[in-house]
Amino acid sequence: MTNDAMAAPRSDSVDPRLDDTTSAIDIATAAGEVLLELRHTLTAAGLDPDGIRRAGDKRSHDFIVGALARACPRDAVLSEEGADDPARLTADRVWIVDPLDGTREFGEAGRDDWAVHIALVEHGTLTVGAVAIPALGTTYSTADTPPRAVPSRTPRLVVSRTRTPAPVLAVADALGAELVEMGSAGAKAMAVVRGEADIYAHTGGQYEWDSAAPVAVARAAGLHVSRIDGSEPVYNRADPYLPDILICRRGWADRALEVLGR
Repeated sequence: MTNDAMAAPRSDSVDPRLDDTTSAIDIATAAGEVLLELRHTLTAAGLDPDGIRRAGDKRSHDFIVGALARACPRDAVLSEEGADDPARLTADRVWIVDPLDGTREFGEAGRDDWAVHIALVEHGTLTVGAVAIPALGTTYSTADTPPRAVPSRTPRLVVSRTRTPAPVLAVADALGAELVEMGSAGAKAMAVVRGEADIYAHTGGQYEWDSAAPVAVARAAGLHVSRIDGSEPVYNRADPYLPDILICRRGWADRALEVLGR
């Protein structure tokens, strides 16, 4: 985890994978700081929450796309807030970006459960990820040391604040899990990474930018990651719709998949 927002220069003497990770961390962290300042300024000016959300989406997208163009000018980008360029499908390297995950929470003063996602797919493989939780001052990445094991307890399952699909409720019932309401997909996944929760199951519809960076970070942390049918999530497809994901501690994976498979 890091709070360093200063981008490191690219160098041929540096392991390219490490350099890409550094870029992802630095850009996600810096975008988060831009969003924090923007939310403070617009809230103080009395702008309504919807206006704050729209401004946040655009400002973060513009910042990230510009930063990636400077750091990796030959790479393609797939961003939730940008036009989809079909050229990405034949590109060797594609950055998958959610400039503001948890837009609803960003528009609510004082909420910290929103995130910035930056991931890199190389030759079809998800290799790098960074998830900034700006209001907590923390950025998680594929470079982090996996956290310690969480002591045995009643499992905690993170769910949406507004809607919990029936399959996820079935998992909670089967495992006797405590439900924890939270905003963005990145915030939910990172709650599992840092040990505050044990399971994040989503079946209600998402896109690649919602899960790419969280999946990369969770996998690097040693967690179970799969679709709800147990298959591997695949990124940089022609249709970026990727409706479901399971991220959890390995001890709960088999039971959760069994219930979801019904």
